[in-house]
Amino acid sequence: MTLRPVRLARRGLMFVLSSPSGAGKSTLAQQLLTDEKNGLTMSVSVTTRPRRPSEIDGRHYHFIDERRFRRMAEHDELLEWAEVHGNYYGTPRAPVEEALAAGRDVLFDIDWQGTRQIAEKMPQDLVRVFVLPPTFAELKARLERRAEDKSDVIAQRLEAARQEIEHWREYDYVIVNDDLQRAFAEVKSILTAERIRRDRMTGLEDFVEELLDTPQPAASAAAKRAR
Repeated sequence: MTLRPVRLARRGLMFVLSSPSGAGKSTLAQQLLTDEKNGLTMSVSVTTRPRRPSEIDGRHYHFIDERRFRRMAEHDELLEWAEVHGNYYGTPRAPVEEALAAGRDVLFDIDWQGTRQIAEKMPQDLVRVFVLPPTFAELKARLERRAEDKSDVIAQRLEAARQEIEHWREYDYVIVNDDLQRAFAEVKSILTAERIRRDRMTGLEDFVEELLDTPQPAASAAAKRAR
């Protein structure tokens, strides 16, 4: 007899990937999103930054004006927010809470400051993963291979990386990205394990209760003869 798969209701989770620039968090996040089995939704931030020609409103960001952003922050409608180079960025609370209640998982590619803010508001739903480079020499080489920044900008990013790495203890898991394939496998393993944590399985209580209430099957004739 083929058993039907047991599908238990569960609460979604917020899966955060953080790392210094060049350590690989964005690459790992993209791989998770393209892996259909993971069923992750990327958190879409709001920003006051002007939209670039290649960007789509609602997909890359929700582009809003500063007045609306400030109103959202004042009314606690943002899980986290920050000012970067004169522009504001933040994570809307409502769509994240809706996703979690529906059992969907939300992926975040944010820094330690945003992660800390979310941890203060919704710690029970948060899974924090920090990605480290194998060495600073390799981190520098990765930034140089991008060919996106001048040497002085790369030096600034490396200095910022030292400051970010200081916060590794604030994360639940730490991965050293010396091999992208292995790092991705480790990230997926973390996600799989966190999805089946007992306190996230909202349907487990009813399932176990029904399991224990099921009458015991009658003994077979062969079993009776064996007695």
